[in-house]
Amino acid sequence: MCATLVRWLLVVHHIFLPRAHESFEVPAGIPTAMSFGKLYSYPGNTRTIAAEAVAKANGLELEVVPTMPIQGVSAEFKSKFPLAKIPSFEGADGYKLTETFAITVYLASQNEKTALLGKTKSDYASVLQWMSFASTDLWSSLAQWFVPILGYIPYNKKNVDDAEKKTNDYAAYLENYLKTRTFLVGQRITLADLYLACHIAPGFKFFFDAAWRQQHPALTRWYTTVVNQEMYKAVAGEAVLAQEVTKYTPPKKEKKEEKPKKEAAPPKKKEEKPAKKEEEEDDTPKEVKAKHPLEALGAPKSIPLDEWKRQYSNNDTPVALQWFWENYDSNDYSLWKIDYKYNSELTQVFMSSNLIGGLFARLEASRKYLFGSVGVYGENNNSVITGAFLVRGKDFKPAFEVAPDWESYDFSPIDPSNAEQKKFLEEAWAWEGSYEGKAYADGKVFK
Repeated sequence: MCATLVRWLLVVHHIFLPRAHESFEVPAGIPTAMSFGKLYSYPGNTRTIAAEAVAKANGLELEVVPTMPIQGVSAEFKSKFPLAKIPSFEGADGYKLTETFAITVYLASQNEKTALLGKTKSDYASVLQWMSFASTDLWSSLAQWFVPILGYIPYNKKNVDDAEKKTNDYAAYLENYLKTRTFLVGQRITLADLYLACHIAPGFKFFFDAAWRQQHPALTRWYTTVVNQEMYKAVAGEAVLAQEVTKYTPPKKEKKEEKPKKEAAPPKKKEEKPAKKEEEEDDTPKEVKAKHPLEALGAPKSIPLDEWKRQYSNNDTPVALQWFWENYDSNDYSLWKIDYKYNSELTQVFMSSNLIGGLFARLEASRKYLFGSVGVYGENNNSVITGAFLVRGKDFKPAFEVAPDWESYDFSPIDPSNAEQKKFLEEAWAWEGSYEGKAYADGKVFK
């Protein structure tokens, strides 16, 4: 989990919009404070660009304090922000605030005459609507597209293809909306424009090439208008537009250096050893290869696990499930529900999905004895991880304890005679339905 997060943070550090240290003229009538407060974040965090831009526009001096919780935070920071989330804001007056959305709105509201929050209450509500859309829907799908493509987290073609489709659906929605509008809310630029532009910037940088932009003229016109505003450029610098679509390139395997062949030495004469007496025993310890604990079970008397995996892969899920129930034998196998213990710590859906991928990678030694599907249910900052497994044998532990992080999950048996538990398993394996009121968002299959 930690490794994945570190890779993701490095992505943000290296590939997002460059910082620019240009002078910015503060609008007349806005006082310049010595220090309005501190923004705890990491360099290049695209999600704080709008906050920093409106701070400059309002003449607020904002100190950005480099902070990466994954690398550890001080006890002082933890005492101020118990959740240790970034970005976090601490005002010079002691006021503390977390969440990008709230911080950006708070900084914008410091100028009572600002037009960035709209002119009317309905304008203000519309601004919040677009900011919410950018933070959740758009950012989630776009991040799941570009981060794996660049190779900073494991690449899963299906997940990336789904994210690409979802992002393009959102782009089509924006294109249609902006055909008759210059800005998202009203006739002037608002915080909605700045905030959404920050979140869609990676798309224009890596994927939205000239052909794509030609098919989305309204969205492209809006984006280039916003990112060329002085308040935006003062923080983000010049925007980069993709010349071609960035494609995934598998990492090259390093070739092993071939050692020079040694000249063959003349064959040695074998020394005849005296035969051991029959009563003598060879006490030399022999190296025994460790066996998987489930190997002792031998072959199942009912269906081989590989046959079920073929049925699942080659048929529609309802057809495969019907075959499964007709052939499932509880004498050979058991069914288990798996629940992540620390759902309150989950943030981005794609990061939660990568957490599942990490577990699956560490279960490789048990692949012959396991089949299952684990999913993320909910949305960013409000999700849970759960799933269902078919396990060789009566106990889950021998199959799962090969993974160092298996104790981060709770396991409970699934009784197929219980209609509710059976439905849960079927929906988990079909990537459908909801759990605890949260809709299925993403997931992976272990087979």
